[in-house]
Amino acid sequence: MDLSSIEEVLLSPGQHLAIGTGIAIQLPPLTEAQIRPRSGLAYKYGITVLNTPGTIDEGYTGELKVILINHGQEAFQVLKGMRIAQMAITPVIRPEILRS
Repeated sequence: MDLSSIEEVLLSPGQHLAIGTGIAIQLPPLTEAQIRPRSGLAYKYGITVLNTPGTIDEGYTGELKVILINHGQEAFQVLKGMRIAQMAITPVIRPEILRS
């Protein structure tokens, strides 16, 4: 699903900011949300998700924020309602760790 900004900010070259989306989720057990860049923003402007893929653990219930970074040469205007990232919900496998 697409994630959209609820903020209007200017992202300077080299700058990174956590951009609010105004939404919160409650994930099912044994899942995570992965926050991924939008390929169009990355290709056209050098805008990407800093910690890609960003991981939202199943216990997190606060507002989802997207950490964007500007790798481009020019400032980038993030507008309210702009689609800034994508989110995928994926299963998590928790292996048993054996110590020797």
